[in-house]
Parts: sequence; C-alpha cells; structure tokens
Amino acid sequence: MFHRKLELPDHHSFFLFGARGTGKTTLLHSLFDPKSTHFIDLLSAEQEERFIRDPELLARMVDGLDRNCQRIVIDEIQRVPRLLDVIHRKSEELKRLGKPLQFIMTGSSARKLKHGAANLLAGRAFVYHLFPLIVDELGDLFNLRHALEYGSLPEIGNLETDEMKTRYLEAYSRTYLKEEVWNEQIIRKLEPFSQFLEVAAQMNGKVLNFTKIGRDIGTDVKSVQSYFQILEDTLLGFLIPSYHRSVRKRQLKNPKFYFFDLGVKRSLERTLTVSLLPQTSAFGDAFEHFVLLEIIRLNEYQKRDYRFSYLQTHDGAEIDLVIERPGQSVALVEIKSTERVEPMMVKHLHNFSKEFPKSTAVCLSRDPNLQKFDTVQALPWQDGIKAIGL
Repeated sequence: MFHRKLELPDHHSFFLFGARGTGKTTLLHSLFDPKSTHFIDLLSAEQEERFIRDPELLARMVDGLDRNCQRIVIDEIQRVPRLLDVIHRKSEELKRLGKPLQFIMTGSSARKLKHGAANLLAGRAFVYHLFPLIVDELGDLFNLRHALEYGSLPEIGNLETDEMKTRYLEAYSRTYLKEEVWNEQIIRKLEPFSQFLEVAAQMNGKVLNFTKIGRDIGTDVKSVQSYFQILEDTLLGFLIPSYHRSVRKRQLKNPKFYFFDLGVKRSLERTLTVSLLPQTSAFGDAFEHFVLLEIIRLNEYQKRDYRFSYLQTHDGAEIDLVIERPGQSVALVEIKSTERVEPMMVKHLHNFSKEFPKSTAVCLSRDPNLQKFDTVQALPWQDGIKAIGL
C-alpha cells in the first residue's frame, strides 16, 4: 500500500477524478471506515443498470441508511450522471434537517458530466484529481529507469517481471478503448480512433499539427481535434498551450499534448519492449515527459494554481515550460536528460530570460552538481522541482 500525498476532506462532499488504475477506490477504502461509509460501484453492470432505470433509488437508499453512516461513495459517477441531480437535492434536504451526509463521487471520465445536464453540484462539492504515483509516494521503490519505461500506475509496482508489466499496460490500453470510448459511445467508428492513439503517442511532447495527423489516419482536422478532446475528457492526457503574454493570443499557436503516464504512452506507440538507453533521443524525450508529469502532479496536489505553457520561436529555439506562478516571478524551465550540463546547453534559456524581467531560469537534469550560468541555475531535477516552489 502506497501512502498517497493527496489530502481529502473528512466531511465536505467532493469529486475525485483520475484515469483508470490510478488508485481512487483503493485510496478511499483506506481513508474511510467501512462501518460509517456506504460504497456504490457503478462498474458493476447490475448496479449501473438499476440506477440508470431508477435514479431515485439513491434517494430511497439515503433515507434508509443507518444513522451511523457518515458518507456515501459512488464509484464512476459518469456512468449515471443523472444521479447528480438526486445527490444535489438530498444533500440540501439533509443539511436543512441538520443531518449532513458527505457524498464522494469518483470518475475516470469527465465527458458525460461536462456535456450532459450535470452541473457538478453547482460548485457545492470540491474537485480533486488523483494521478499515477509521484516520486515521494514511491519512496525507496523509485527507480528512474523503471519509471521512464513502465510509468507509475500503482499496479505496476505489484508485478514482478517486465513481461507482466508489459502485458498489464497492453491490456490497460485495450480496456480503455473498449470501456471508456466504445462502450460509452463517444465515437461511432473505433478504427480511426485506434490509429489516432498510436500517432498521438508518437507525437507526445511535440507541437501538434492537426492537419498532418488527419492525413496520417485518414480523417479531417475537426475529428483529430475532437479525438484530443476525448483524451482530455477521459483523463488520458492534457494539452500544454503555447505561451503568450496575452491569454487571447495564447490560443493562436498549436499546443503540445502529453499522456498522463509514460507506460501507457509507450504501450500505445508499441515500444514497451524497446529499452530506453541514455544519450538517445527517446531517453531524452521520456525524461522530459517524466519531469513534466511530476511538476503537473505536484502542482495539483499542493494547490499551487501554477499555469503552464511552452515557448517556441520560428527559428526553433524553445523553452520546455513557462510557469506563471501567482505572486512570484515567471519560471523558465529547461529539462535535459544529460548527466553533465554544459554552458552551451542553456545559452538560449539565458537569452530568453532577458525578455522576462525578474524571471527565474532553471535547467533540470540528471547532473548531480549545482551550477550557475549567467542567469540560469542548473540543478539536479529533484532539487530543481523544489526550487520552482513544488
């Protein structure tokens, strides 16, 4: 059992979103006493069908709960979004009676909740996200090479051999296609989307060219854009926009896309059996992806409200991350997999820093030495993450 860093409230109702396999149900079972908690699992076909046919069943169940029950946990709430209306009504009713009940709703997809009639309880419930394991949660079990090759979904840590880990990640990808996309009828034709997933994995961390991706899989730009939206809605990844001081102009350049887990990404692009070797471009891309994920996850868990973007000029100069930090200077972050940072590696980062008054420029790498190059601090990646406030 891993000790998760996400802190959840004991009494206030909340949503807990996270991709399949991130450990949402396991976490809730470890935090809340089963004697005072009633669990409803909508992954059960029987339970799902009952509540789809009769959402008011939940209201009658609430009325019949033992008085010692303090909360109800509903797993995969997106499967029956109409339950949110019942939850909303019963929550308000119980508060008026002085008998508040905590409602906890997990979800591996926000699509039906966003696009349906559900309103996420009109802001009355907090929203949290759970991700694959971060370095602090892995503790002594953390191994960088292993994290780059197989990711950090909790179940990976329970598997003994590389072959078992590969099979698990391959099955995960197939399950996602079947259960999250096809069964929920998000798309009408599975084949183009299946092809898209492999191309999207190959494009991970690169500036997206929607037209080219469309040509590669034989579909139009709008379909490609909708496919990326599906990945975001089902929590399989996220977009990083191009930086611009004007929020409106931020949307003018194409974003980058990153999958939520390195192992899933490698499974989708069919490279799980290919070892990642240091000093190769694949290793460098994986290391950048890993560090970026660690930053994104820590920002969410620590509620820093940092805003992330990337910056790229027409001549190809690039900053991996521009981090806008409330009440602090902008952080310019370059991520290098090298074990030895040289001055030329950070020259363009120094040049960029001149255009951002009072900015903090840092290079995160595997180099164990702390160095200073003009305006740029070069730090070991774990120290560098702390230096930017995480």
